[in-house]
Amino acid sequence: MTSRLDTQIELSPELIEAAAEAKAWPFEEARKIIKRYEKTGYPETILFETGYGPSGLPHIGTFGEVARTSMVRHAFRVLTKDLVNTKLLCFSDDMDGMRKIPDNVPDPSSLVPHLHKPLSSVPNPFGGDYSSFADHNNVMLCRFLDTFGFDYEFASATEYYKSGRFDEVLLRAVKHYDDIMKVMLPTLGEERQATYSPFLPISPTSGRVLYVPMKNVDAKNGTITFDDENGTETTVPVTGGNVKLQWKPDFGMRWAALSVDFEMFGKDHQTNAIVYDRICEILGGRAPEHFVYELFLDDVGQKISKSKGNGISIDEWLTYAPTESLGLYMFQKPRTAKRLYFDVIPKAVDEYFTYLAAYERQSWKDRLNNPVWHLHNGNPPIVEMPVPFALLLNLVSASNAENRSVLWGFISRYAPGVTSQNSPELDALVGYAIRYFNDFVKPTKKFRAPDEVERLALEGMDKTLAALPDDADGSMIQNAMLDVARGIERYQDHAKKSPEGGPGVSVSFFQMLYEVLIGQERGPRFGSFVALYGIAETRALIARALMGQLT
Repeated sequence: MTSRLDTQIELSPELIEAAAEAKAWPFEEARKIIKRYEKTGYPETILFETGYGPSGLPHIGTFGEVARTSMVRHAFRVLTKDLVNTKLLCFSDDMDGMRKIPDNVPDPSSLVPHLHKPLSSVPNPFGGDYSSFADHNNVMLCRFLDTFGFDYEFASATEYYKSGRFDEVLLRAVKHYDDIMKVMLPTLGEERQATYSPFLPISPTSGRVLYVPMKNVDAKNGTITFDDENGTETTVPVTGGNVKLQWKPDFGMRWAALSVDFEMFGKDHQTNAIVYDRICEILGGRAPEHFVYELFLDDVGQKISKSKGNGISIDEWLTYAPTESLGLYMFQKPRTAKRLYFDVIPKAVDEYFTYLAAYERQSWKDRLNNPVWHLHNGNPPIVEMPVPFALLLNLVSASNAENRSVLWGFISRYAPGVTSQNSPELDALVGYAIRYFNDFVKPTKKFRAPDEVERLALEGMDKTLAALPDDADGSMIQNAMLDVARGIERYQDHAKKSPEGGPGVSVSFFQMLYEVLIGQERGPRFGSFVALYGIAETRALIARALMGQLT
């Protein structure tokens, strides 16, 4: 995935005309920003922001914000003919206190003494040359963003608070303390109201982030007074990193301080958006345009959590699939809750290459609705992919291949002239397929023996395949297998059309083939599999199944 924004975008008349009518969601969001400034004109820079909480190891859902925000940013640049400066700021809330120890860190007990300290003050438990817990996780964030080639600027809350970049707005927060409290208190329970303060002082004695009531808020001197952990009444300035804001006021403060124009966030923030907006306005800012996306779920339908480490990590997805497949997954239906687990990977890979293959023959109108235009900033590569990823997985399964050379033997026969040298993208998929099969498919493979009717069907398939020419293509093989199925009463279904392309043939026929011959419940078009694997090899597989050698 090539996401870095070029200095100059090639803007053809056809592209400009199509962009004006484009319906893809990044264009719809970009138009909100254009409308925002239609009466006043644009500021020096349009600021896109994403927020990141480094309380746990980074997960893909977090970084979906960066991918999607970059898509909106690119659409905006096209709509404005690249005449307006833009910047993407990736902001890490690393001054937040560590309220609980994540489940997936080594030696959790070593972090117990550092509970409630800012994440940037908690020692690094992961090893390596990192100064703190937050530093390690921030590096993980940047490593991922750099892998995608995103054009961004990283920002640390700790650095911004301590360097004074928020001081001016923090002083406004002291001045408008009562106004902020009027916004916040109705959102809290009665018990919480009694002790709530938007300011969280950093204890001068323990270094912890304190959730304590204010004894005095001095707008003139820009200070707050509270009882420290040891009971000592303490007064500190709100500037210079001595305090941070509670997370809801912090959202609005940051928007006001940085003049953020666009920020997206998950559905779990949706009810708080009005609070963020109001506090931003109280502090003299203008609330940014919002985009609310649905949350990612793990394999059992639970929300992905940084602290639990459920779902898929960055490195795990990239172990089994190219980065472009992940970018596609982020683009598709962002307002729909989706499972983000290992079993979604093969489909995402094949869909990416399907969209890529369609791009060159599309009109500009259709291109701007094609995900690959957004994934590649308007410059999708030309890649021919003769073998789908799902088919490669079945090839690995049937051939028990453990290395690339075995698979390439089948591929070269199926697609003469295609080699690992002239098709590096396919060679990469071969490696991904072997890893994915060994880790996820092989452990769950379960062959079953055919019953008498299924034996009859397999014997018919064997005879039919024997009569086909060695160079029969997938369509010819598919039609031959459909003829076999139509001759067996169990598989006749005149009311439906099989997804495999055969009217009058029950889906159970193809399910039987995969369960008996491959040891899986489903797979890609079986005729295509036979064409790739080989007629002789498939007949040998049938023979082994009939002799009970696969179970």
